[in-house]
Parts: sequence; structure tokens; C-alpha cells
Amino acid sequence: MSWLSSSQGVVLTAYHPSGKDQAAGGSRAEAGEEAASSRRHGQYTVNQENATKAVEKPPFHHSSSQDSLDEISMEDYWTELENIKKSTENRQEDQEVVVIKEPDEGELEEEWLKEAGLSNLFGESAGDPQESMVFLSTLTRTQAAAVQKRVETVSQTLRKKNKQHQIPDVRDIFAQQKEPKEKAPDGTESQSGATNENKYPGKDDQASTFVDEKDLSPPVPEEVPAAETDINLEVSFAEQAVSQKESSKRTQRNKSHSAQLPDFRLPKDKTGTTRIGDLAPLDMKKVCHLALIELTALYDVLGVELKQQKAVKIKTKDAGLFGVPLTVLLEQDQRKLPGTRIPLIFQKLISRIEEGGLETEGLLRIPGVASRIKNLCQELDAKFYEGSFNWESVKQHDAASLLKLFIRELPQPLLSVEYLKAFQTVQNLPTKKQQLQALNLLVLLLPDVNRDTLKALLEFLQRIIDNKEKNKMTVMNVAMVMAPNLFMGQALGLKSSEQQEFTMAAGTASTMHLLIKYQKLLWTIPKFLVNQVRKQNTENHKKDKKAMKKLLKKMAYDREKYEKQEKNSNDADVPQGVIRVQAPYLSKVSMAIQLTEELKASDVLARFLSQESGVAQTLKKEEVFLYEIGGNIGERCLDDDTYMKDLAQLNPNAEWVIKFKPSQKT
Repeated sequence: MSWLSSSQGVVLTAYHPSGKDQAAGGSRAEAGEEAASSRRHGQYTVNQENATKAVEKPPFHHSSSQDSLDEISMEDYWTELENIKKSTENRQEDQEVVVIKEPDEGELEEEWLKEAGLSNLFGESAGDPQESMVFLSTLTRTQAAAVQKRVETVSQTLRKKNKQHQIPDVRDIFAQQKEPKEKAPDGTESQSGATNENKYPGKDDQASTFVDEKDLSPPVPEEVPAAETDINLEVSFAEQAVSQKESSKRTQRNKSHSAQLPDFRLPKDKTGTTRIGDLAPLDMKKVCHLALIELTALYDVLGVELKQQKAVKIKTKDAGLFGVPLTVLLEQDQRKLPGTRIPLIFQKLISRIEEGGLETEGLLRIPGVASRIKNLCQELDAKFYEGSFNWESVKQHDAASLLKLFIRELPQPLLSVEYLKAFQTVQNLPTKKQQLQALNLLVLLLPDVNRDTLKALLEFLQRIIDNKEKNKMTVMNVAMVMAPNLFMGQALGLKSSEQQEFTMAAGTASTMHLLIKYQKLLWTIPKFLVNQVRKQNTENHKKDKKAMKKLLKKMAYDREKYEKQEKNSNDADVPQGVIRVQAPYLSKVSMAIQLTEELKASDVLARFLSQESGVAQTLKKEEVFLYEIGGNIGERCLDDDTYMKDLAQLNPNAEWVIKFKPSQKT
């Protein structure tokens, strides 16, 4: 996504080395000081002022408003931030500043529509918006309102500029969907009128028709709120926010920064939980489009500004390890190890820290020595890919410092330039549940390599926390130490008051805490998004069938024969209540299985694996998976607890195949 959120220019600064720096780079080897040499690359800062030079950084002191947070925990944050601040002081004068001009009116919305997959609602293709019709027909009322708001802004802007593009009104587009539709293959109604449960207050005249959420799942009851620990993934988050708005007025907003977070859980879903990596790429792309619209709708409903920024191309290294873009590192690594999804240096640093034992007191908090860190960086750049680097010489605290340095010096932040501020803005949402919902959508929106690397980091941090009794690093301690390393680009170079500094510290640490604690939930794809993808696919299939019938008629084929074949193709060899499962890589390549109320995906796998013999018998259940393929989904890997009868009813035209999951090397 490439747009800006504020009306002012944004200054993105990035350090680039000079020959002098490479040669000199004095060493500061004081104990307890974590520093990087002056040759480090990729430090990014964001400045909301129209400046052409880096501003002086403010001192980082405690705030008098710190009472709501644990004093000792906050001390970890300020200490880490001071160490980072010191490590960058000697390179400010050589920073190269890129000033991003204020975008034209409507540019933000135009870029947003492109990222949401709706670019053909304006411009030269606006006259034939059929490609977007199916997509729009699956949106909820709040999602449709978010789209319409941006379309209208772009429309007004283009009219002002006397552009000869016709911008269709979203209301007109949705009006074409008003007629009642037949039931889709997934057993749900394609369209229905608005209901009271889903009305978006103040938007009664907008997007008059949308996908009724009660077709997919129960509405959110207003009188009887769900249990505090439940996370509902079946109903749009923005729709839930609308339903809960009135009740939230009667209860105190959860704005506490307490270390005690609710123990949220996912209720069991009989059709199976879908996680990132389970869907085919084309369906995942649709999920990302919907996630952006849903995130925007959620923020619109809650009255919070969704801050997004423009990705800027800056000079970056195309070789080495530190200060190199993640995509470049991954390309280098995949030449050595195909299928790698996380940079090898990142994996190795984590491995080295773990080799020293995760029970070490102060792990991550105690910095390495600056002179050693500088020398290790130079050696790693020169010897890592040759395989001649001596890892035995790397002390555990040095490895931890190198890991944090790697994250900080990425030319673009791990949480991405586009969404870094959006991650920060999460703290402004009223409740912890809504903050968690927003983080879930943001994780979906991250580029693959950023998301995979973040996942590896969070899993590693959790393993450290699991040893908190000995290493004295609780989830809050770890969050305080890691927050400035992921968010520091926002902290340095900004003129801010002591109160603003504290707000940023509390907010970023709180977001870091949520990321660590709820990481398993965050890598789940909400069911309502998957259901919307199913509806899109169903409508696309209908459109394709109509086109095929028209083509066959033109070509003088026997249309009646074709329709008869089509009708009988799915149930030719299996009776009702039975599915045929294919297993092309196993000894038993096919099996008809009777559907029962209690039959799970794990039971199907067990039946096939029990018939393996010889070498194939060593196959583990974790190595092969049951897939739902075709029908109203491209491809979906099923979790063990999926109830097959319920899923077969949701997708009656699917095929069922057992196969190995594509390489997920880390």
C-alpha cells in the first residue's frame, strides 16, 4: 500500500555509510552499552514535520504519569531505548533524508481502493465494473460503507480535475444485487436484505444490500453479551463493534495497561479453524483484500483514524546481512536452501541464543559489548555464507544483541512501513478484544516474509517467557525490551513532550505484549472472511457457467447433454452421505468414507495411515494432511478437529485429497 495518512509531509531518513565511516568507526566498549558501529545501514525514522534535516532527539526520561504501569517493567523499556539512542548518535550527521510531498486530494483513497482490489471502480475500466460486482456483493454493511466512503472521495476528486472517467456509485452497484438469489452451493443465501442486527447507524441510505451475516453465523446478541474470554470469528469485527457500541457506553472502557490480560480463546468451529498458510494463494489474496476493508471499517465504526504511510524506496544494500531488505536476504538464502521462508541469519542467531540455554538471567535485557558486536557484524558479513564463521566465539548476550540489531537495522521495519503506525494506533481502540481483532487483521496484511519472520520471533520470545522463573523475563519484561526495537523508527527524530514519550512507550509495549501473548490467535484467519471468499468463488462459478453455456450454444453443441453431465458429475460414483477421499501418495489411493456426526479429519487420516506398510508405515500423522479442494474454495488444509459432515454440507462439491503440505521450512 502506498499512501500517506497525514496532511503534512513525512520525512523518512535512512543512514548510508561513507568511506570515512567504514574506515574509522570508533569503538565504545563500555560494559553494559549496546551499540552498533557507525557503518550500520537502514536505520529508519519518520518525522511528521516538513523538514529537510534530522531533528535533535529529545531526552528519554520517566513520566510522572507512569503510575498506571509497573515501575520496574517500564525501567526495562527506558534502558533499552537509551541504549538504542546511544548506538545511533554518531551517525546522525550522515543521514540521508527523503521528503515525501503531500499527496493530491483523493490519492489516499485511490491507493486504498487499489490495495483492496477495487481499482476498476474508477479510471478507464470504470465503465465495466463487473469484476468488482461479485466482490462487492459479499461485503457486510460496514465494509460496504467503508468502500463507498472512499469511492465517493475519489469520484469528487476526479470530477474536480475534469477527468473524463465515470465513477459508478456504490449504491447503484449494490442495487443491482437486490433481487433475491438462489441458494449458493455452500448452502447460504447469496444475497438478502439488511437486518436490524447488522444495521450501520447513520448509513441507512448507503449500500442498501449486503451479505446477511445471519446466513453464515448467529448474530451478536445485544442483551446477552458473549463470555468475556470468547473471540467471535464468525461475525465481522466491525459489525460486532456496531452491535456492542451501545452496551460499551454502559461499561467502563478497557484502557488499562495492566500486565494481566484476558485469557481469550477461540470457540470450537465444526467446519475447522483456518490458519495462515492453509489456503491457496489466490484465496489468500482475496482474504487480504477483505482484511484491509474490514480493518478500515472497524476503525471507521470506532471513530479512530487508521494511520497508514507510503513505502519509500531508499538506497539499500543488495548483499550482506545487516541493513539488507528481508526480500533480498530471502532471495540469497533460497538459492542456498530452496523453500526457506525466514532469513538464515535470523534463524541462526535464535539458535545460538538457545544453545546457551534460555534460563540465563536477563536474557535479551543485558546487552553485549559494543566493540565485540561491531567486530562480529563485520565477520558475519564476510564469512556467514562461506560457512567459515566461528559461532563458538559468539557469547549468548552478544547473539541477543545481534538479533535486536538485525531487527532495528532493516531498511524497512519488520511491521512494514505501510502498517507500522497502524500497529501503534491499535492502542487507541476501546477494548482489548477490539485491539486483538485489529492486530489479527494487520498480521494478515503483512508481506509474507515479514509475517513469517515476525512469527518466528514471537515463538522464540514465548520460549524465553516459558523460562521466566529462572531468567526473570516475564512477558511484560520481554515486551518492554523488544518494543523499542520494533517501533524505534517512530521514537527517534520526533520532537515530543515527556508525556508523548510516555504514551508511545506505554502504547508500543502494550502492542508488543498483545502480539506475544495472543500469537496463536493472531495467525488464525477469521471464519467470516473465509465465508466471504466462499461466496465470491460461488458467484464467480455461476458467472463462468453462464459464459460457458452461452459459448456452447454459439458453437452448436448439445447444451442439454452438457447440463446433464454437469449435474451428475459430482455424485456419479458415491452415494449420498458418503465422500470419496483420494490419497495419491499413499498405498491406499482412494477410499469411500461414510459421513457420521462424529467423524473428524483426524479419523480419515488415521484410516489411511493404518493401511500403510513397509517404509510408508513410518509416515507420521503430522506429515500428511487432508485437503478440501474445489467447490466454493480453491484449496484448504483441514485441521484435525474438522467435522467432515458439517464441512461437506458447507461445500458439497468439494473433493477430498490427502497429501503432503508444501514446504514450510524455517
